[in-house]
Amino acid sequence: MNQVKENNTVKVNYTGKLSDGQIFDSSEGKEPLEFTLGQGQLIPGFEKGLIDMKLNEKKTITISKEEAYGEINEDLKQEVKKTELPQDITPEVGMGLVSKSPDGQETNLLVVEVKEESIVIDGNHPLAGKDLIFDLEVVAIKETEVTK
Repeated sequence: MNQVKENNTVKVNYTGKLSDGQIFDSSEGKEPLEFTLGQGQLIPGFEKGLIDMKLNEKKTITISKEEAYGEINEDLKQEVKKTELPQDITPEVGMGLVSKSPDGQETNLLVVEVKEESIVIDGNHPLAGKDLIFDLEVVAIKETEVTK
């Protein structure tokens, strides 16, 4: 087992950066990321970038926003009256909020504007609309038995 293939379980050290060099995530100082390819656990471009990498190989990949978190969806931005917020919250730009739907599903929201009577919240992933750069290093490859 020398190269990463679909359905392998791999361990990867990584550093994720934006095009301006700002680091948004890294495994440095932590355990390597372990996952099985093809299960949709990670963004598509990350998995595609690992295919055919060899054990201990290092490389840098660029993932387009389409293969990452997609374009910014303006429909996920909404204005909410301050009276609809819990009373103990003083909203500030950059503050994270969590909305819970009737079926219990949670959505992370970001306050992007605070007005006199309302706030504007954004439900897009913080990395939506951005191309991502990852420095990758494969530190383990395990074949996964595929049951039919």
